[in-house]
Amino acid sequence: MAYHNELGKIGEQLAADYLSRNGYEILERNYVFQKAEIDIIAQKEDTIIIVEVKTRNSSIFGNPQDFVTANKIKLLVKAANEYLISNTIEFDTRFDIIAVLKNKNIEQIEHFEDAFYHF
Repeated sequence: MAYHNELGKIGEQLAADYLSRNGYEILERNYVFQKAEIDIIAQKEDTIIIVEVKTRNSSIFGNPQDFVTANKIKLLVKAANEYLISNTIEFDTRFDIIAVLKNKNIEQIEHFEDAFYHF
C-alpha cells in the first residue's frame, strides 16, 4: 500500500478514536455510494454527523481541511442523502471535517463542526 494510503487510514483511525472519546457513536466507516465515499458517519444525540477526514504529514502546502473541494462536498452530500434515505433516518444532519497532521514529530487533530452547508 502506498504511503499516502497508509497515512489516510491512520488519520481515519485517529479521527474515529477522537470522536468516540468525545461521545460520538460511530455508525459507519468508509460508506460508499456510487463514486462517493464518506469516511465516517457518526451520531451524537439526535444528530447524524457526516465526517470527511483529511490527513497530511505536513502543512507546508496548506492545512488538511483546505483540500476539501466543492466536488468532494457534492459527492459527500449525494452519499449522505442516500444513506439517510436507505436507512430511514430523519435526524438533523451536519457535515464536519477532521483535519489530522501526523508525522514522527506531530500528531494533531482539529475538528471543524458544521464545516460546510449542503444547501
